[in-house]
Amino acid sequence: MPNSYEIAVFAGDGIGPEITDPTVKILNTLSEQSTGYSLNFAAAPAGAAHYAETGESLPASSLETARNADAILLSAMGLPDVRYADGTEISPQIDLRKALTLFAGVRPVTVRAGQATPLKIPEGKEIDFVLVRESTEGLFFTQGTGEVSDDEARETLRITRDISEKLFRFTFDLAHQRKAQGRGPGRVTCVDKANVFRAFAFFRELFDAEAAKHPTLTSDHAYVDATALWMVQKPWDFDVLVTENMFGDILSDLGAGLMGGLGLAPSADIGLNHAVFQPCHGSAPDIAGQGVANPFAMLLSAAMMLDWLGVKHDNPALRRDGERLREAVEAVVAKGAVLTRDLGGTASTEDAAAAVSALLVLEAA
Repeated sequence: MPNSYEIAVFAGDGIGPEITDPTVKILNTLSEQSTGYSLNFAAAPAGAAHYAETGESLPASSLETARNADAILLSAMGLPDVRYADGTEISPQIDLRKALTLFAGVRPVTVRAGQATPLKIPEGKEIDFVLVRESTEGLFFTQGTGEVSDDEARETLRITRDISEKLFRFTFDLAHQRKAQGRGPGRVTCVDKANVFRAFAFFRELFDAEAAKHPTLTSDHAYVDATALWMVQKPWDFDVLVTENMFGDILSDLGAGLMGGLGLAPSADIGLNHAVFQPCHGSAPDIAGQGVANPFAMLLSAAMMLDWLGVKHDNPALRRDGERLREAVEAVVAKGAVLTRDLGGTASTEDAAAAVSALLVLEAA
């Protein structure tokens, strides 16, 4: 049917299946209630447990399912006691980023009024910014292929014009979208270490060239160490940040800390034709099977997926449901009555997802 979209679902390891199941159920409900779109889901086996059983972490058939899908929903991946022969982790999510050229890692950081946070936020302030992390090169370029000898080890940081230009176009487009939605002032900050490394001076030069094409937006620069400081001191001042892969990996966890933990940290890895949506947290095998995992980051990632599909296919119904789902999760978290134990509550996975679902039902009524 028209406006029908195929979603590849990687259920993941550890708590992955436990947070994937309620998320897909909510997405199915939204799809069934909508007259503007429909979603179809295809399972794609992958991950550490699959590797332990079969010797494959990302089967060719699963990669093909992902490549043919309109969007990819990927849950927590990896297990600490299952690794490749060289000692590195099983990371199909990184393999997907490289195989599908998903250069833009999008990490939203949101703290609404009333939401518990480790920071003391001034009255009237909220945190709402997006960190965009380049996801295919940088210091991750030689992942799994670094040079190691008896006396030294080397990894290569690589920044290319091709990927960086795509990254910056995406970032400025995102800033335009946020400004149009009233979610940001239209400010883009390039986070680098251009005072020390020639590669980052090159990165900054490419950023400035793209910034010149967007006179209605503000652009500036910040060194990564100063950015880490300001993310603690004044995170409400940020709008859209863009940075290299390793810097983004570190700063995105700091952003999750501002929200209260990785259980509230969604993410997307987006390219020109494909996108993966997944929670930032790990597979937490120590609590797997207990029904206490936090589903909020997975649900927020699903909301990002709906919004991205809506923008890509000019489908207002998808965007509207993405916003509804995001706002429902944020409302449950801000109210604080139904929180999982990682957020200081006692709710089960099922209870937390049900609280979000109930708000969506109330809104639709």
